Amino acid sequence: MNYSIVAVGKLKERFWAEACAEYVKRLGAYAKVRVTEVADVDPARAGGVEGSRGREGRSILSAVSPRSHVILLAIEGTERSSEGLSRRLDELALHGRGDVTFVIGGSDGVSDEVRARADETLSFGPITLPHNLARVVLLEQLYRACKISRGEKYHK
Repeated sequence: MNYSIVAVGKLKERFWAEACAEYVKRLGAYAKVRVTEVADVDPARAGGVEGSRGREGRSILSAVSPRSHVILLAIEGTERSSEGLSRRLDELALHGRGDVTFVIGGSDGVSDEVRARADETLSFGPITLPHNLARVVLLEQLYRACKISRGEKYHK
């Protein structure tokens, strides 16, 4: 599997970066993982929220492979258990969709163009997570999904 994560904004605090790096390292035994950060755009410099979403959206879309299956993280998306996520990723691989891109939008959401490009949406539930934490949770869940898929110890 090839997993790409396209996220708006940089990880500024060292502890977020270290947590993400740890899970990327762990995932390396199971899949190729690439994380791409695109610049967040200040709405005041982009003519408002729609302008910033549009600019961020163009950056997101330019980082997504045309052949990739895109999963947008969105609060209104499909909620899956860890086992359910593992099954879904296995199903995608079984159907030849081994290139999966997860998109984490900016604080004002994503453009309509990004939503239209998404093949599906995924939610971590009705709570609001800071984008930095959402990235850590996503990487941990991908690692957990790989362990579940292989029947290896980790998931309890």
